[in-house]
Amino acid sequence: MFLDSFWPIVWGGLSGTIPLALSSFAIGLVLALGVALARISKNRVLSGAARFFISVIRGTPLLVQLFVIFYGLPAIGLVIDPWPSAIIAFSLNVGGYGAEIIRAAILSVPKGQWEAGYTIGMSSGTTLRRIILPQAARVSVPPLSNTFISLVKDTSLASLILVTELFRVSQQIAAFSQEFMLLYLEAALVYWLFCLVLSSGQTVIERRLDRYVAV
Repeated sequence: MFLDSFWPIVWGGLSGTIPLALSSFAIGLVLALGVALARISKNRVLSGAARFFISVIRGTPLLVQLFVIFYGLPAIGLVIDPWPSAIIAFSLNVGGYGAEIIRAAILSVPKGQWEAGYTIGMSSGTTLRRIILPQAARVSVPPLSNTFISLVKDTSLASLILVTELFRVSQQIAAFSQEFMLLYLEAALVYWLFCLVLSSGQTVIERRLDRYVAV
């Protein structure tokens, strides 16, 4: 019974959970960068809007955000399918949390780096793109990696809006076999294995970055 259900659950993770997490994280990172730049902008409107967005995302549960998008928006005539709804909710969540990580990373770069860019004739945008962001990226890798690992686990919430991913597959098998304890423990095991692999990858990346910085 264990092997009969284990591999379908693993496949549910590989075909559903991981693609959902990757796509949401990629979109969320782009959003996070934009929000972070707006947050440190001298424009009070942009900075205020970014601060408000971060406050809302970080101050409300991810499950509520997911339900607002999937169940709430149809009330105003906007119906979104389960998979896009999950991507939107997870991307917004990553954008809110990632923005603060990226903002802190950018602010950690010494101001002398900005001045060095200006000295050789670079504009603010060019200095940001070619000098500041590469250094900020190295600083932000560990916390962003942790955010991605957490996102992989959070994708289980998508099962509540009928997205077929790892946990949804385990629910379907459990409903048929009535072996709820076994199936949910298997799901937990697969999540744990996925996170072990991702954590190992994070460690490798951090060691390589440490060597690069040391050089």
